[in-house]
Amino acid sequence: MKYLFLPLLILFAFACKTELPQKDYASLQELFKDWRAFEVPPLRNDAPDYTKATFSKRMKDFDILKKRLIHFDTSGWQVAQINDWKIIYAEMNGFDFNHRILKPWERDPAFYKLLWTERSDVPAHEGPTPHYTTELWQYNFPLNAMERKKFIENINRIPPFCEQAKLNLTGNARDLWIAGIRDINGQAADLNSVLDLPGVSSDESLVSAIKAAIASTNALEKWLIVETSKKNGPSGIGKDNYSWYLKNVHLVPLTWDDEVLLLKRELARAWSSLKLEEHRNRNLPPLVPASSPEDYNKRADEAAKSLMSFLKEADILTVKDYFDPALREHLGKFVPENTRNFFWITAHLDQRPLFSHFYHWFELAQMDIEPHSNLIRRDPLLYNIFDSRNEGIATAVEEMYMQAGLYDDQPRVREIVYIMLAQRAARGLGSLYAHANLMSMEEAGGIHSEFTPRGWMKTEKDLRIFEQQLYLRQPGYGTSYITGKYLAEQAMAEYAQKLEANGLPFSIKGFLDNLNRIGNIPMDLSRQEILDTVGKE
Repeated sequence: MKYLFLPLLILFAFACKTELPQKDYASLQELFKDWRAFEVPPLRNDAPDYTKATFSKRMKDFDILKKRLIHFDTSGWQVAQINDWKIIYAEMNGFDFNHRILKPWERDPAFYKLLWTERSDVPAHEGPTPHYTTELWQYNFPLNAMERKKFIENINRIPPFCEQAKLNLTGNARDLWIAGIRDINGQAADLNSVLDLPGVSSDESLVSAIKAAIASTNALEKWLIVETSKKNGPSGIGKDNYSWYLKNVHLVPLTWDDEVLLLKRELARAWSSLKLEEHRNRNLPPLVPASSPEDYNKRADEAAKSLMSFLKEADILTVKDYFDPALREHLGKFVPENTRNFFWITAHLDQRPLFSHFYHWFELAQMDIEPHSNLIRRDPLLYNIFDSRNEGIATAVEEMYMQAGLYDDQPRVREIVYIMLAQRAARGLGSLYAHANLMSMEEAGGIHSEFTPRGWMKTEKDLRIFEQQLYLRQPGYGTSYITGKYLAEQAMAEYAQKLEANGLPFSIKGFLDNLNRIGNIPMDLSRQEILDTVGKE
């Protein structure tokens, strides 16, 4: 008789497995695989399905996954293992927050852009992005047979996705709605440009798929324009939601109020430091911008050599063989003076401040060539959870390199570093007011423009619109440059203090190498792991 009960006992144990505490770290990695597989939505007419009915059906499975995570017992785990648990928890919170509050598929027309022409300079595209995107930069034209099949399959998702947009977009976020029309219009323009790529015009099936995608994109744009008059609601998520999101999704230990205070402080520090630099340099000749493509290219080559030599010779970090090629793919080109945006104004004076921020491309090259051994850290974290790390350290090293001596040969370049810092503080501050619904997106752009020194944000409005739209779409991103920089500096200070207390020397190389080893995870988690290494290296 006892054997009759065995199947029932097995079924009972399976049903209750989510209630039993898990202590095995390997089980966490298995849960991660299950979570990432679940996070990809099903298809509806071959396009990713973000309809309300499908979300409702999927939430039961989501709740089961989250219960499995909650019932892990991490006592006795290493700091890095506990942080992996926190990463999965943050991603699940991001999914839940998007479902409850952000709802980009309902509030944000830009969400329906499926074609991307360039790789992001951070681990994944900035802002809420749908699944099954077409990454044009990954294809080589003319297409081989395999690429052609995949490209047509992806392009064919655009028409049904545009139709789904008309069903899903029921939100009333006016600023997001108006700004999002630009993205849909841009997709149509990008699709038209594909028709001119090598091997496309002679392929009837390919041309037909592209033209169908163009027609559906144009139809969506027209629909959005017609619906605009009905939209009159706020686009920000409010202070409380913003603070919850920072803490529970991006794992930034700050509130909305904390970030306002921090960004005001950094804005004031950047301006006052700039004025002191200008005073110190008052007898030096001003920087002269590049005057021609040849002049720009020569300066860019010299700037890349200067930066890479500095990183090696000043012992700033371990320079991998692939760092220089990664940087040189992004040296930029000469831009006529009347069309330069903020960042290209700085680059035409001296490229090194901007190239310092291109630490991003070192990180991406590392992801491609030396992927992280830890499955949970190998691919980009979802929902831009990486922003405090990747945008934070890229911003932090601009000033770190400067203070370590990068511009000893040309002191006036230090002025550019503080101008860039002021611009990032100003735009982030504007984004905070927009999310609190204290300002419109346009008014937030006014903060961005007016508080950037020398009027350099007034030369080209598209950058300002792009940045404020992104930061309104993605809570926490607009401030991540400054908050991430602050958290990186806090981590460096605590690391130095702990080393000193243990009678050990500090090196910036040790600090940055540790960050690169840890991977692209939130800066506060990186801080915990760096501190944990002291005395163990």
